[in-house]
Amino acid sequence: YSPLAAPLHRIRKQPGQEICAAALREYLRESEIGKQAKEQVQDPYAFRCVPQVHGASWGVLQHVKEVVENELSSVTDNPGVFPDEDRILSGGNFHAQPIALALDYLGLALSELGSISERRLFQLLSGQRGLPPFLVPEPGLHSGMMIVQYTAAAIASQNKQLCTPASADSIVSSNGQEDHVSMAANAGTKTLRILDNLRRLLALELMAAAQALYFRLPANTGQPLRPLVEAFRQKVPPLQADRILSNDMHRAEDFLRQEAEALLKS
Repeated sequence: YSPLAAPLHRIRKQPGQEICAAALREYLRESEIGKQAKEQVQDPYAFRCVPQVHGASWGVLQHVKEVVENELSSVTDNPGVFPDEDRILSGGNFHAQPIALALDYLGLALSELGSISERRLFQLLSGQRGLPPFLVPEPGLHSGMMIVQYTAAAIASQNKQLCTPASADSIVSSNGQEDHVSMAANAGTKTLRILDNLRRLLALELMAAAQALYFRLPANTGQPLRPLVEAFRQKVPPLQADRILSNDMHRAEDFLRQEAEALLKS
């Protein structure tokens, strides 16, 4: 699959992009589907540009990790006490602007992972490339996974709203003494909400991807992914006809949280 070819990613000089492309090449190793003839010259960006988008978010995560680790090994109290110098110094090390900016940045990076995930899900349900509309055997008679995309669209839209930077805000307190604050706590709580939403979005995409694989049988996906798909199918069986999907959504999210990582590493 040429968009994942190593030479393409070497010339970009973005470490996250190279790491992501290499991981995808490994996951898709020995894929029978990948060996099938292609009718389209190029795929939509949401598939073709996964290394570029996911890799950029990986880079943000590394930056935020460095900022947080530096902060954890710092003294952020006031005043600062220096016994070796016999000094007590008042200052502003309590100001959490580095953390606030980093967490807002992280929220944006996580939201983008969810945004591109929703686009991939949409493409899988759109009745293209030999897949039936809404990934159900009898579209029209059955709604299939239509409500899954509705749910994903709502969650992705909420994440976009949550990306408004908390650090752009400030409010005066303490009779004007504390006249500029970082809002780092707000940045953290909304980024945690974005992370929870991202997990839900990826679970919905996993539902759609597993259902799409059902229509590719007997061709199989990459060898490293097969244990994950088989385990997921024990939790969420293929959709043959309309059923209430909320339970499937919860099971998919639980699977992603509790089992998926270990299966990918096995």
